[in-house]
Amino acid sequence: MKKYVTPIVILAVFEAVAITLWLAKDNLFYLFNFSYIGISIALGVFLFIRKYRHARRIVQLLVGLYMLVYLGLISRENMQIEGFWYYLFTGVFEAATIHYAVAKIFGPLIFGRGWCGYACWTAMVLDFLPYKTPGQPRRKLGWIRYVTFAASLVFVAALFLARAGDMEGIMFRAFIIGNVLYYAVGIILAFAFRDNRAFCKYICPITVFLKPMSYYSLFRVKCDKEKCVSCGKCKRVCPMNVDVTDNSRKRENGTECILCMECVKNCPEEAL
Repeated sequence: MKKYVTPIVILAVFEAVAITLWLAKDNLFYLFNFSYIGISIALGVFLFIRKYRHARRIVQLLVGLYMLVYLGLISRENMQIEGFWYYLFTGVFEAATIHYAVAKIFGPLIFGRGWCGYACWTAMVLDFLPYKTPGQPRRKLGWIRYVTFAASLVFVAALFLARAGDMEGIMFRAFIIGNVLYYAVGIILAFAFRDNRAFCKYICPITVFLKPMSYYSLFRVKCDKEKCVSCGKCKRVCPMNVDVTDNSRKRENGTECILCMECVKNCPEEAL
């Protein structure tokens, strides 16, 4: 049973959040929302342990479609970063702000960039593209993410300063347009750089929250040096160019690990 500790812990963490928010907000939605996400992620980890090859993709679809279609399109919640700024400025502690606090600001202290590997609805689509293993060396374009991060903040701040009307409607339209742009840019970059995750590495503004917290992540891929034969396969299959053979928190691209476990699955010596 020891190998099932991880999915049990993940489910317990999400259930604790679900029950706490349900009782604090007196809203049954939070119990359903975080229970559903916790069960989906725990299921994926369980299937991975059982060596089911599509385990992560199942979680991506379960969580990604739920957040994109139900929360975004049906419930009209802007779950993009613009929505976070909007609800933060209005002082409303609801779905978007809670989502960011749990999944992208404090959650990464536990599960690192797991959001990017298992729940992001943008990556959910990009991971269907053909370049699952980077076909070109990583480029020094990570600075662009800070530009998009600042642009989203300036956009929402400008709306407040201009006292724009129908802010809810603007936020919903921004969600639609933002997603279309994310998918378009992500697909173009994937084919241009031969890398499905080029958008995640260079453009995505959410990583500005994720990277510093994931440095201290509790869940990390570690290498058993006694088993490792330095074949380099783990580095070649890593979609984020992480050097997982280095157990230091300062390892190359260490805060980029999305816990996809491709390195673990492909290690010939089971050293990871």
